[in-house]
Amino acid sequence: MADAALAPLLVSVLCLLVAPAASAARAFFVFGDSLVDNGNNNYLLTTARADAPPYGIDFPTHRATGRFSNGLNIPDIISEHLGAEPALPYLSPELRGAKLLVGANFASAGVGILNDTGIQFVNIIRIGDQLQYFREYQRKLRALVGEEQAAQLVNQALVLITLGGNDFVNNYYLVPMSVRSRQYALPDYVRFIVSEYRKILSRLYELGARKVIVTGTGPLGCVPAELAMHSQNGECAAELMRAVNLFNPQLVDMVRGLNRAIGADVFVSANTMRMNFDYINNPQAFGFTNVQVACCGQGPYNGIGLCTPASNVCANRDVFAFWDAFHPTERANRIIVGQFMHGDTDYMHPMNLSTILAMDREGL
Repeated sequence: MADAALAPLLVSVLCLLVAPAASAARAFFVFGDSLVDNGNNNYLLTTARADAPPYGIDFPTHRATGRFSNGLNIPDIISEHLGAEPALPYLSPELRGAKLLVGANFASAGVGILNDTGIQFVNIIRIGDQLQYFREYQRKLRALVGEEQAAQLVNQALVLITLGGNDFVNNYYLVPMSVRSRQYALPDYVRFIVSEYRKILSRLYELGARKVIVTGTGPLGCVPAELAMHSQNGECAAELMRAVNLFNPQLVDMVRGLNRAIGADVFVSANTMRMNFDYINNPQAFGFTNVQVACCGQGPYNGIGLCTPASNVCANRDVFAFWDAFHPTERANRIIVGQFMHGDTDYMHPMNLSTILAMDREGL
């Protein structure tokens, strides 16, 4: 009899424990490539994966998780600032029930704005499929919490999208005389991919996203892989830097135009080029001793091939800006997210993430 009387009380306590924890932090959705993938490619038959050591050497579990990092990646660190656990990869079997309320990470290493980007990786989640999964996620969410609450969770969520780098390194410049480079001169190609990106962002808006951080492309010509192939004396690869310097300003203009068309500041441009260049140009100010050689790799600048158990691995990841041939260390990721949070309008336009969160708290 006493047990029966206690049952409703126990249910009430469980609801109190689960519901506020799940709803305290805003949901977070992530789209894009290997800079933000936190394990989706582990579930796919693809070579674009980071599921073996020494990846994850500094992750809390010290295990490879599918993140292209020695430790935490950019979405993980944003989640810390949101006061939330990291959103699970969408393909993870653990993404169900209350975990859906945290959000989801749809990113997949190797993808780009264009469907023919990263074709050598075969089985990856192209951006159109990521958006389709977002639609599928919302169906699951509605089944869990109902139509109204699901729509509110999505509208109030933070969204991060990172695309563009692979459209250069794994498409236009992948091989000499690539299909796209024969089809388009570089300025025309940039205009084309920016116009395609606009369609992707418009679809995100149609799917309910209302606060979206859109990252520009970092200094692609300065990553160890490109230095290994193109650099004589450590100078950044000029042709890739030309591509980046064409792409980023047009991306910013496109995002501003989209906001004007919508009539609200839905999309926020993150100047990741500037964020990266700050520490590449002045490593000592950020505590780095090496901003050219990857911590993990082989060959010149440790920039040839993949980071594997057979690779050279640096002893102190905190003094290296690059973890592998393409991706930043956790320490560099923390510097980048610091600018997401607090950077002025040269870094985050029209506002930084701290401002977004403050406006939400004040109900603006």
